[in-house]
Amino acid sequence: MNKQDHIKYWIESSKLDLASMKNIFSSGNYDWALFIGHLALEKVLKALWVKNNETNFPPKTHNLLKIAEDAKYILSDSDELFLNRVNGFQLATRYPDYKFEFFKKCTKEYALENLTKIEEFHLCILQKI
Repeated sequence: MNKQDHIKYWIESSKLDLASMKNIFSSGNYDWALFIGHLALEKVLKALWVKNNETNFPPKTHNLLKIAEDAKYILSDSDELFLNRVNGFQLATRYPDYKFEFFKKCTKEYALENLTKIEEFHLCILQKI
């Protein structure tokens, strides 16, 4: 696979995750919808990382701030705060100690607000690729 193929792979995979995020939200599993939203951002940021780096293999990390920084994406203060919050979504759903507290926090309104921002941020990244 060449560089464009790698970028296409990450973008297409992120778009599939966005669709899954919406389906999971519709089912009422708001915590998992947020988890998949994190995954969609991770993948689109990895597409940007591949575009802006020599190698075609992004780092094996789930930290959105780290991937964005290494992808040479200039983050505003509000972007940093947002990505830091979204980073928490994947931690809270992976580990039982955090999961139940996070589950209580994941109301429909909370999830919808964050999922809307995830979609907006995803679009911003796509426009940079």
